[in-house]
Amino acid sequence: MLAAALLRVVLQPAAAQSLVPDQRIELPSVQGRLDHLAIDVEGGRLFVSALGADSVEVIDLRAGKRSARLQPLLEPQGLVYSPESRRLFVANGAGGGVQAFADGRAPAVASADGLDDADNLRFRPAENQLFVGYSHALAVVDASTLRVMKRIELPGHPEGFQVDSAGRLIYVNVPSTKQIVVVDHRSGGITATWDITGASQNFPMTLDEPNHRLLVGTRRPPALLAWDTATGKRVAELPICGDVDDLFLDSQRHQLYAVCGQGLIQVIRQRDPDHYEVVERVATAPGARTGLFVPSSSTLYVAVPSRGGAVAEIRVFRVR
Repeated sequence: MLAAALLRVVLQPAAAQSLVPDQRIELPSVQGRLDHLAIDVEGGRLFVSALGADSVEVIDLRAGKRSARLQPLLEPQGLVYSPESRRLFVANGAGGGVQAFADGRAPAVASADGLDDADNLRFRPAENQLFVGYSHALAVVDASTLRVMKRIELPGHPEGFQVDSAGRLIYVNVPSTKQIVVVDHRSGGITATWDITGASQNFPMTLDEPNHRLLVGTRRPPALLAWDTATGKRVAELPICGDVDDLFLDSQRHQLYAVCGQGLIQVIRQRDPDHYEVVERVATAPGARTGLFVPSSSTLYVAVPSRGGAVAEIRVFRVR
């Protein structure tokens, strides 16, 4: 079914460009892979995990330049900034834990250890809880003390995951088993597993709760897949750009942004919950596969690593 869809796809050009290049912010001397991003909206700061440089780069968005660097870290990956506590949380992939930085400034004020290969982070302000994907599990962490409150075992290493607005269900990509695992946060038990039939390397994920849809990006083949969260059935599939690592839902405009290491952003229109089409392609650079969409400012940030002598940078796009 997916292979047939790959042959049938037709790119539908948008009537007008919706992603408009706005700014480039250079990150001199930052080498290697760039990973996830977080934002301090009120303070006008963007935080960038420079995994290859073992640092978090702090960008002053008003000045359009780097203002600080948190280091040394150990392969920082997931980032979360809490405006309520003014804390930046950093998952250290090689450091086996999560660190908290007051107001995004060194030194760290708290840490949670024993979380090998800590990766993606999610935060629920209502409960003041962090969710950490690590090893073959999820950890629920008190954001004030960084005490691990609960560990939920999984069949493999978690990549992208999402927590529903009620804080009850957690949807987790587990690429090693080609599955989406649905976890009940309260009980800590797995309630369902959905197979990624005909595809693999399911990394990014976003949740469209009003339409009861879970949207997942795969790399083999490069595709967007949609599940009905009420039934657990796959309802849509669409070929997309290669090496996708971030996927964002723009509910206001009924579209998604797929950030791909192939060197593209694709704008995907949601015609209805079961039908999607690529309407725009925007060139970035090879290896630029992570980003951050900020709905409040209609801004998409994309992290471009240093390659071929080019300086690492953040490319800023305004969405219109």
